[in-house]
Amino acid sequence: MGVLNSDLTGQLEQLLDKVVYPIQLVASLDDSSNSDQVRGLVNEVAALSDKVTVVEESNERTPSFAIRRVSGDGADEAGAERVEVRFAGAPLGHEFTSLVLALLHVGGHPPKISEAQAEAIKAIDTEHNLITYMSLTCTNCPDVVQALNIISVLNPKIKHTAVEGGAFREEVEKAGVMAVPSVYENGEMIHSGRADVDQLIGLLDDAADDRAAEELSKEDPFEVLIVGGGPAASASAIYAARKGIRTGIVTERRGGQVLDTMAIENHVSQLYTEGPKLAEDLKQHVEKYEVPTFAPHVASELIPGENGDLHTIKTASGGEVKAKTVLLETGANWRLMGVPGESEYRNKGVSFCPHCDGPLFKNQRIAVVGGGNSGVEAAIDLAGVAEHVTVLEFMDELKADAVLVDKLKSLPNTDIIINAKTTEVVGDGDKVTGLAYEDRESGESHKLDVAGVFVQIGLMPNTDWLKGTVKLSDRGEIDIDSTGATSIPGVFAAGDCTTVPFKQIVVAYGAGAIAALSAFDYLIRHTGSESD
Repeated sequence: MGVLNSDLTGQLEQLLDKVVYPIQLVASLDDSSNSDQVRGLVNEVAALSDKVTVVEESNERTPSFAIRRVSGDGADEAGAERVEVRFAGAPLGHEFTSLVLALLHVGGHPPKISEAQAEAIKAIDTEHNLITYMSLTCTNCPDVVQALNIISVLNPKIKHTAVEGGAFREEVEKAGVMAVPSVYENGEMIHSGRADVDQLIGLLDDAADDRAAEELSKEDPFEVLIVGGGPAASASAIYAARKGIRTGIVTERRGGQVLDTMAIENHVSQLYTEGPKLAEDLKQHVEKYEVPTFAPHVASELIPGENGDLHTIKTASGGEVKAKTVLLETGANWRLMGVPGESEYRNKGVSFCPHCDGPLFKNQRIAVVGGGNSGVEAAIDLAGVAEHVTVLEFMDELKADAVLVDKLKSLPNTDIIINAKTTEVVGDGDKVTGLAYEDRESGESHKLDVAGVFVQIGLMPNTDWLKGTVKLSDRGEIDIDSTGATSIPGVFAAGDCTTVPFKQIVVAYGAGAIAALSAFDYLIRHTGSESD
């Protein structure tokens, strides 16, 4: 039986027709079972196209293979550096798409990035040798792997190797990798977590933020400026653009929390989709209306216009942009426990993504803090790889749906502790070794010996930068009325950063549409619109 099934083989064969230049799969192999899998994979890929060949060449990591553009035939300019990307281990699972895209891009098929992004990549004038540690079950890893592969193809001064942690466990443990994706250079971690092309360009080029801030500041005022990149922001952009008014988006990342969500089974009209796929669909829908999106930009200040003047949004990089109306749709992020050791051991045993980091704790004891749906679902998922999972809930009963609680209780390697107040994440300086908690009924202190702590206690609105400017609730949510209006005339809000009672994708869509329509109505009644 082959490594690839018939469906994947058929899809890959069609895609390889897009390869322009011949490529080699340069494999470093031995007689291990992992090498057998990589050997089978590269041979099956090569059999699908006469532009792909396999050669063997030793490398510091075995098994691994480089996808290398063959010189000549117009593939490289004279004297150009070698164009290649490398995978250590077999990039299957969620990383199979990374493999396919790497084959296409090394083979000369252009990546789907903007001209500005391509120019920014080519402008990076420093050499980098990057390693991304990833897991085949990680939903965040492909974004980083694919982005760095694109960067290394367009700028050969930048080398990139994606290392599959399961095949290189000793290397992962030696490097102290306890969360994926993690990007290393010269033995030091330089980035952890999901990132897109823009964020990684900024990581590799110190001047990127300054250029981005300068470009943003050159923009003429917008009629509608959206701050955020998730479902609410996407809906607002579509509705505003369809009104024919000048609309722009400023966001830290496109997709928002949707990027951190795997299975979505309540998205109306779709029986099933996944967060990254939905985020890409939203991006393409917004781009259809040619709405300019400025990313990655972290909004740092809102300066309200007085007496009908334009509002101003300032960014952490020093940029600023003005608008007649502003839509605040910055979403939310993981709620922190706020206990000693949590920040110190983040990505060193403290994690927020069971799908991404669960495999790193195979056959180890771990804890999940939070007994709601997300916490119990995480515990059920993690129980499949960990030696033992303990769920700690602050209240006197789990808050998750009964069907999830019953499933959790049926698993032989899980425990539930209620009335547990987490007091400290314990570690040895390099990694997590335990979790301390207090029994809220007896007041007694206890300690669990665990290698990982998965925090699943809800979300916090991304509104700290708005304190003292717009009216916020006691939970930090932007206070809005039924039209999405905030306490500042001409400033509207929608989505998870607001007082809307239910934090759901479909609710965010509706709220985003309402905010955009309300902004349009405001423009007509107060300032006029260029579309009038």
